[in-house]
Amino acid sequence: MDITNTIRDLGEVPMQALREAILAQDEKAWADQDYRQKVYEVHRLTQSIVMMFTDGSNWPNIEVRKESGWDALKESAIPLMEGLIAKHYSAGGTVIRAMAAKLVVGGIIKPHTDTHASFHHTHRIHVPITTNSRVRFMIDGKPHQLQVGKAYEVNNQLRHSVMNKGSEDRITFIFDYMPASQVGAVAHE
Repeated sequence: MDITNTIRDLGEVPMQALREAILAQDEKAWADQDYRQKVYEVHRLTQSIVMMFTDGSNWPNIEVRKESGWDALKESAIPLMEGLIAKHYSAGGTVIRAMAAKLVVGGIIKPHTDTHASFHHTHRIHVPITTNSRVRFMIDGKPHQLQVGKAYEVNNQLRHSVMNKGSEDRITFIFDYMPASQVGAVAHE
């Protein structure tokens, strides 16, 4: 969603339980779902543990599915998402995507804009789980250093990219919240 600036700092969040749940996942969990890596070239060097997902087909009558990461992350992710939504957004909307995303050491997400219509109607929230001083998140040509323990809304309608030149993976929990005013006929499985 175009939020008029590059990024919005949503402040500190109680993310320790989610951090522990994500870091407890094994390599199989990270490799279990590779849809994003196969379909979107910019995500080729990433790995994901996906809780909920829509590919956006049949917009606005999308289907949101619980994915393989649902059981592993729901107990810690749902309270975090609900808390952020209650504090910063109007009630009555729906989460249409939620996942842990890993950018491996040396990985790059090339500059791009999220163009599907669903991205124009949702708030994209990032909760850093791990990062390092050599991760650069660029939005509209401006560098941002996201901090563990905080949450951010990212303007994904602007050109953005990420590079990890550090010695450890960068992991972020990402979810897309569609406010009630934007919800069409969204089906949940």
